[in-house]
Amino acid sequence: MTIQIDETIAGKTIREYLRGVLGYSGGMLKRLKFMDSGITVNGKFVTVRYVLQEGDSLQLRVEDRPEDTCPYMIPVELPVKIAYEDAHLTAVDKPPAMPAHPSLSHRLDTVANALAFRYADAPFVFRPVNRLDRDTSGLMLTARTRLAASQMYQHMIGGNIRKLYIAILCSTPKECCGEIRLPVCRCSDSIIMRRVAAPDEMGAKNAHTLYRILFAGKTYTVVLAAPITGRTHQLRVHFSAIGCPLAGDTMYGGSDADISRHALHAAHLSFPHPQSGRNISLYSPLPDDMAAICPIDSDALKNAVQKEAEAYFQDIKI
Repeated sequence: MTIQIDETIAGKTIREYLRGVLGYSGGMLKRLKFMDSGITVNGKFVTVRYVLQEGDSLQLRVEDRPEDTCPYMIPVELPVKIAYEDAHLTAVDKPPAMPAHPSLSHRLDTVANALAFRYADAPFVFRPVNRLDRDTSGLMLTARTRLAASQMYQHMIGGNIRKLYIAILCSTPKECCGEIRLPVCRCSDSIIMRRVAAPDEMGAKNAHTLYRILFAGKTYTVVLAAPITGRTHQLRVHFSAIGCPLAGDTMYGGSDADISRHALHAAHLSFPHPQSGRNISLYSPLPDDMAAICPIDSDALKNAVQKEAEAYFQDIKI
């Protein structure tokens, strides 16, 4: 990456510019410092104490190298929809039944495999910003560079990445809108399942969910849900805990009479761009299996999600 130094940057040390302006982490800066030709100015090696001058050409060796890649990340051509893409980020509209990354039982059918194929012309490193369960569909964001990953992580912990899910429940919550604050922990007899925990229980993690009912029918209720924290299976455990498990979620008490996976879809994702800072807002329509049991038509559902997206997060304390 080459950066031409103008009057707005001149006078800063390289350390000040990389840490304070570009948002480089200490680890990223250290990596550049000890890499051959990691930081040069006008083609010559310099230290991070170098004071940048107007007209300088700052070169940073930030591109991924073959040694950065995972040898088990096999490129596979898979049908996956891209919701957003540029040199810094890729947002995938993940279908149900597709894992995010390879595992022992899923080596060739994941989002990571699909992106490795898409970007096969250069060394590929999979950097998910948010993760979705295998059977959860919808918007999943990945970073294409080490810097973008670091910047998006800071946005994530700062509460600047906002997510709304559409969930179809087997029962109707008592309140039309509300919040669930119940800590969760891993079940002792399972590496997958989670459960509600006592606040002072070993391994308990605070979990906070907001929800709003969009439609309450005799068979199913459609809700818009915002996981303020990001615990594993948080929405599934929380709705089950209030007596309203997700349709298809047999792990947590839901019925699979009409759908063969838990009815959860990441429909809305908004985030600041890591370079420009402009807000990007994405929407993903329901996949066919959820649309088949959803009593709201697609246009009305999209309008409801977009209407709630901004107001939903006002005055929220993370």
